[in-house]
Amino acid sequence: MVLYKMWQHLYLTFSALFFAAAIAIPLGFVLSRMKSRYIPVVVIRCAALVQTVPGLAMIALIVVALAALQPYIDLPTTGVMPAICVLTVYALLPMLTSTYTGIKQVNPALIDIAKGIGMRSRQILFLVEFPNALPVIMSGVRISAVWTIGMATLTSLIGSGGLGDLIMQGLRSMQLNLILAGTVPAGCLAILFEWGLSRVERWLIGPFR
Repeated sequence: MVLYKMWQHLYLTFSALFFAAAIAIPLGFVLSRMKSRYIPVVVIRCAALVQTVPGLAMIALIVVALAALQPYIDLPTTGVMPAICVLTVYALLPMLTSTYTGIKQVNPALIDIAKGIGMRSRQILFLVEFPNALPVIMSGVRISAVWTIGMATLTSLIGSGGLGDLIMQGLRSMQLNLILAGTVPAGCLAILFEWGLSRVERWLIGPFR
């Protein structure tokens, strides 16, 4: 039972992190390339504004939005898909800000040297800026992972499954064993994700040192 709920929890977490990274990291690169200072600020503030919405309120907003789209697109309003939408939205901000900040903090002298030896813009991005920004980007990924694991416990309210089911069942029936069966594995997953991603960061950064 607990192992199956952990598997559901991991599926929700990995899915949300994948979609959030696919959106936030490229967007962070695009924003860092813009000459205008206002557009990146507006985009990041909008993402931060979404982050201030309480978890339960965000779940309700996503469900209402999907229900409003049902006459045009047949989308489920409960279950895994709405839960992944909620978790993806919450995971965006740390990755977006860390990517943008990491790229902008690269030493301009390194970029000038790369240009001086004839590197093109794409080569500078992938061979100079990205390696130097990678530690900052990975810090955002780690924060998103920990937040997503915690937030995924709430999405059980819309039938997504996961460890939140055990916590909610325990709270309704006042059974401490069920509450612990949900909270302890969730805490362990957050610690393991933090440790695992730090190891991945070292492995990724290693070739560039």
